[in-house]
Amino acid sequence: MTVLLSQSQVSLKAEQGTLYVAGDAGMATAAELAAVGSKWLKTTELNAVALDFSGVQKASSAVISVLFEWLRTCQAREITVSGVTLSAPLERLASLSEIESLIHSPTLTR
Repeated sequence: MTVLLSQSQVSLKAEQGTLYVAGDAGMATAAELAAVGSKWLKTTELNAVALDFSGVQKASSAVISVLFEWLRTCQAREITVSGVTLSAPLERLASLSEIESLIHSPTLTR
């Protein structure tokens, strides 16, 4: 496992084609989280990745923004997103916001 970002509130790790986010990523950490993950996606030689947000225990629109940034990066690089895993609080937020179909849409995953 490669640690890409480790802060007191949030961590980002990469292992076997999966980006794992854990902690309470909010507005203060979202920009750096998005940038570090996007950099990894832009430099990886993988053609498929999974995005795992199951370790995020607080619902946050900032985290959803990070997810969409990474989905756009994958789309631009023609990387298939093999799966997106959200924690229960993030699933509820996505459902309330009516964006769950965008997150799990095959058009975003190439």
